[in-house]
Amino acid sequence: MQAFCTDEEIFHLYLKHRIICTDTRKIVPGSIFFALKGEHFDANTFAAEALSQGCAAAVVDNPEHAGKDRFLVKDCLATLRGIAVMYRKSLMIPVIGITGTNGKTTTKELVRSVLSTRFRTYATQGNLNNHIGVPLTLLSIPSDTEIAIVEMGANHPGEIAGLCRIALPTYGIITNVGKAHLEGFGSFENIVKTKTALYDFLRKVNGKAFVSHRNTLLMEASMGMERYCYGDSPTAFLRMTGTESRQACLSCLLHGAAASMGTLEVHTRLVGAYNLENVAAAACAGRYFGLNDHEIREGIENYTPTNLRSQSIKAGSNTIIADTYNANPTSMEAAIENFANLPLADEKAVILGDMLELGKASDEEHRKVVEHLKGKNIRTAFLVGRCFSRIKQPQGFLCFADVDKLIAHLQRHPMANHGILVKGSHGIHLEKVLEFLQGA
Repeated sequence: MQAFCTDEEIFHLYLKHRIICTDTRKIVPGSIFFALKGEHFDANTFAAEALSQGCAAAVVDNPEHAGKDRFLVKDCLATLRGIAVMYRKSLMIPVIGITGTNGKTTTKELVRSVLSTRFRTYATQGNLNNHIGVPLTLLSIPSDTEIAIVEMGANHPGEIAGLCRIALPTYGIITNVGKAHLEGFGSFENIVKTKTALYDFLRKVNGKAFVSHRNTLLMEASMGMERYCYGDSPTAFLRMTGTESRQACLSCLLHGAAASMGTLEVHTRLVGAYNLENVAAAACAGRYFGLNDHEIREGIENYTPTNLRSQSIKAGSNTIIADTYNANPTSMEAAIENFANLPLADEKAVILGDMLELGKASDEEHRKVVEHLKGKNIRTAFLVGRCFSRIKQPQGFLCFADVDKLIAHLQRHPMANHGILVKGSHGIHLEKVLEFLQGA
């Protein structure tokens, strides 16, 4: 029987090839294939195929699939984490960990854009922010990187603490703590404990946190540690305030470090006043790392949102505010509030999809969204999904079992000259209605 390889042996193998693949549909020639297991698959069975497609080696944890260029370990995922920690420890650079209920990906991209104006910066690609994505992110960091940014997500208790033990952050940002993945967490208290584990880790390593001055929960949780606060307070390390604008995209004022330094107006490409704190967090990190205000502004203004996160889209005579990547009660309320105040058009409509993974709180949270909508001057509302379908709807609100039924309705009753908010959990696939509205 073939002997098991140690993490050290696999790490040396990684140093020779430096590229990890876990999907035979995305093979990079010369890479190492890790045969990870999922709920419905065992990638050990694809190891030979990965080699035939150009992988230099495969790491497997099933002895039946060991052999030439196939290195046997006890647990592929554990080994992936192990070598990620080894590589992380070899990087003598600042690592900024970012987590939170809402805005962590946007904040990550803003921090990357700001710091990239001066430093060689690497950040989590896409949404590789879980127990597999974080090790892959670390192993993708180029050796000449000067600052790394690692996004960390969680939908169960204790996950952020576990990811911190892999990423070993020296700096941290918690964007906020809200109601999301309640089905997995069980309670809001568990969410708080899980997210603030980032602060707990930073305390142990004498790390530093960038903290929203306006967030009472996070200010209390970060007491006693070295922190740099951002917000609209004159006493904040980084002061940023919003401005009145007739445009959909957020504009703000970046205040100089000293009163004599004046202010700079910053015009973002992000929709929503709720993004002000994400922008301020990135500016705070930039100022801490020595960037001047003009560099900070350049980094913020250069960032263009993608993946249907806080985007403004012109579609014929309609203006669409698209935020369909995900949704939870906190982000849904913020999006509705912001949309109601935007000077988009005389007529406004909302298209809202179910908020998933709320467990027993689902019906109550969807009912609250409907009640919140009733209080706004928005006469047209289309609600999509089984959760919204269980809630009694006010007059004028229409509910559809799925997005295809909504599209069929819009084909018969097209909208023109409207401002339209489209928001819902990714699993509702509201991107389909966006495609329809843009092509209509």
